[in-house]
Amino acid sequence: MSEPIHPGSTAAEVSAALAALEDPRARAVNERHGDDHGVNLTKLRTVAKALRSNQELALELWAEGGTPERLVAILIARPRAFSESELDAMLRAARVPKVQDWLVGYVVKKSPHTEELRLRWIDDPDPVVASAGWALTSERVAKRPDGLDVPVLLDAIEAEMQEAPERLQWAMNWCLTMIGVHLPEERERAVAIGARLGVLEDYPTSAGCTSPYAPVAIAELVARQA
Repeated sequence: MSEPIHPGSTAAEVSAALAALEDPRARAVNERHGDDHGVNLTKLRTVAKALRSNQELALELWAEGGTPERLVAILIARPRAFSESELDAMLRAARVPKVQDWLVGYVVKKSPHTEELRLRWIDDPDPVVASAGWALTSERVAKRPDGLDVPVLLDAIEAEMQEAPERLQWAMNWCLTMIGVHLPEERERAVAIGARLGVLEDYPTSAGCTSPYAPVAIAELVARQA
């Protein structure tokens, strides 16, 4: 970086710093996951850390539209400062997987509108938006399941997961896993659904990692809790 990034840096200066971090090797790795940039994420986080929390700058960087700028925007934003409609519009504008994941994980989950957005998104016809709704549902299953109609969730997973587009399928499968892990009364059905559908059963899993196949993942995660 030609000029050190600091809390008073402008959006243009941040964009220039991120452009200077572009690395063809990092781009090759990121593109394999559907992301369209070549900035090492550890270095990107260092840029965000130097900027500190800055909602105004976050909005300017998000408006720039580039993936590195939007990732930094997410890291320096104040989650509680966004309205429900702003977060809905941001998710629909975020077509890059890493931006979607970080937006949900670092902003939406910390906002006061999480439940409203979960309900708004889970049945959305756009599978990317729906996947965010299922991600928020997984979080609720794990942390605050009271009030959820879990049998209805399992009905939807059983009927729709096998033919769902990839990102939505992964999100539904993780929700199925979380139900099996955190709700013992629904564990038998969750495992049976996973076994019958066979979603991600043959997914290659590295040594030491947990398979995403729900029956295996449920068993391993429950065993860790013992």
